[in-house]
Amino acid sequence: MSYPELLTPEEKLAHAKERLSIPEIVVICGSTRFMDAMIAADQELTFAGHIVVKPGCDMKTPHPLWADPAEAAAAKERLDDLHRAKIRLADRVLVVGDYIGDSTSAEIAYARSLGKAVDFTHPEVDPARQP
Repeated sequence: MSYPELLTPEEKLAHAKERLSIPEIVVICGSTRFMDAMIAADQELTFAGHIVVKPGCDMKTPHPLWADPAEAAAAKERLDDLHRAKIRLADRVLVVGDYIGDSTSAEIAYARSLGKAVDFTHPEVDPARQP
């Protein structure tokens, strides 16, 4: 007797998005120093019919939510976890900006480990292209 193969969670998500006619989901990654460029990319992609997710908090800009240093450290960890969830949800990644720091490098590596397509507004900063 043959048993059907079980779908992975990723395959279940892909099938659900297809059945629900969910447009391509693009996650924007990059340093929050490029927040204006992220907003511009979000507008272009949204106008083109994509669902866009991006960082929602720029912790480099002072704000009451992360004014307390202890809360800021905890928030950074929560927000990093949240962004990895956005990468898992997305169909592809767009890296914005001409600088790749440690956090963005880790996000790129994570996305690629999941088999996600990774595009760059500045392809020359792609860590895979570096000697």
